[in-house]
Amino acid sequence: MKHFITAFIILLSATISYGQGSLPVGKNQLNIGVGLSEWGVPVYLGIDHGITRDITLGGELSFRAYREHWKSNYYRHNIIGISGNGNYHFNRALKIPAKYDFYAGLNIGFYVWSSPTGYEGTHNSGLGLGAQVGGRYYLSNKVGLNLELGGGSAFSGGKFGITIKL
Repeated sequence: MKHFITAFIILLSATISYGQGSLPVGKNQLNIGVGLSEWGVPVYLGIDHGITRDITLGGELSFRAYREHWKSNYYRHNIIGISGNGNYHFNRALKIPAKYDFYAGLNIGFYVWSSPTGYEGTHNSGLGLGAQVGGRYYLSNKVGLNLELGGGSAFSGGKFGITIKL
């Protein structure tokens, strides 16, 4: 209970002042959340690093598990993904208010697909290339809500989560 109260106080104190838009050069932010896909509900953890005032580079780990009914049997699959991304942030170019952050970019990653013995389907591990577009609404200088849509790879779908500037 003490950990919950401490975390609540830290989160509450972080939301007292307003956000700063896109990530400053040399700074990092943590992204945590859940996603939507054709293959279960992914849970993800990522980090972004400000390269220029408008460009970030980042990495992400994700995990998802789902059950598939195939040829009269049920199979449980697990997918672990690791990816890198680059995003352009439109705030400065479009004069978007600082409490918002709109971006678009590309990602590349590798995903490991694990299926049970006896499964004869076509799911394979492999390289994925994709694109994403997303936005954040900052509740404070440190904490924001993130929504992202993507396509083109096993990392496709949508994501919703929390961003914490470090």
